[in-house]
Amino acid sequence: MKRYLILEDGSSFPGEGIGATIISTGELVIQTSNFGYQEALTDPTNAGKILVFTTPMIGSTGINAIDYESIDPTVKGIIANDVAWNISDSETFQDLDSFLKEKNIPAIFNVDTRALVHRLMEENTIKASIMDTNDEHAFDQIKALVLPKNKSAMVSTKNAYAAPNVGKTVAVLDLGLKHSMLRELSLRKINVTVLPYDASVRDIDNLRPDGIIISNGPGKADEVETNLAPIFDHFYSKQPIWGIGLGFLALSNYLNFELVTLPEEFNGTNYPVIEQNSNQIWQVAMNIDQLVLPDSVQLQMDQEYFDLHSELLAGFSNNKEKVIATAFNAEGAPGSLDAQVIFDDFVKMME
Repeated sequence: MKRYLILEDGSSFPGEGIGATIISTGELVIQTSNFGYQEALTDPTNAGKILVFTTPMIGSTGINAIDYESIDPTVKGIIANDVAWNISDSETFQDLDSFLKEKNIPAIFNVDTRALVHRLMEENTIKASIMDTNDEHAFDQIKALVLPKNKSAMVSTKNAYAAPNVGKTVAVLDLGLKHSMLRELSLRKINVTVLPYDASVRDIDNLRPDGIIISNGPGKADEVETNLAPIFDHFYSKQPIWGIGLGFLALSNYLNFELVTLPEEFNGTNYPVIEQNSNQIWQVAMNIDQLVLPDSVQLQMDQEYFDLHSELLAGFSNNKEKVIATAFNAEGAPGSLDAQVIFDDFVKMME
């Protein structure tokens, strides 16, 4: 079935439709991962986005129960150069097309993704729609659309829940957390309670946590600062706090660090950062559109992580202030395991 990806600037890209046959509109972003398409599709940080995969083909490994980052994906669609139809015969794997139909996600393949990526690199934010036509009425519809704000409220858990274990207790504020982050905490015997994005100081205090994690998630720092400011005011420098992704941006904002918008949003697994103390280079996964201007940091850090593309600050830690912040996802998933040591650093900070 022929379908079209249409952009708000009046251009369109034809291709073959798979998955759900619905019309869908969202923010168009580049996904640079060469693997891990299931994790990217189910990552809550991609809520409201149409993902353009730069890898030549997706779908060959199928969908499995282990690699979900959330049960109900909130992406608006995917665009690919090619899709594999034959996967493992194992009953534990599901092919991409049936997964997309089940989750009501439209997709288009046989698209000139190289030309599309070049177009995306010229614009900061592009609205796009997956439609059956590319006529004038279709373009009028996309121009009238307003992209939603405060997506964390859309993807966050509505009720607190526990992921019990026998070690230190951590309160996780769910701005759009990934399941693999909870898995890494569980492997370290961390007793976790996940709280909604708008949890109060009292909600956290009642748990008597040894540490607090502000999770990754979609959206901008200023969209969550009203909820997070009282939490930072109450717990900062008293309890270990780790901000990840959107949590990194919110914590940096609270500390009055200057956030710099990247020329192109980082969305993938192949971003190099350098660990300042050891000069080690890590390959990390990021899903973020801002990093910190180093000159704006007035706090002496015990560790800093710099993005090698932009030379901006992508992470930091201060033991005295009991704070860790990473723009990247330390668990990878998808991505390398280079940064998983930060989970151990956080456990040590609680001890």
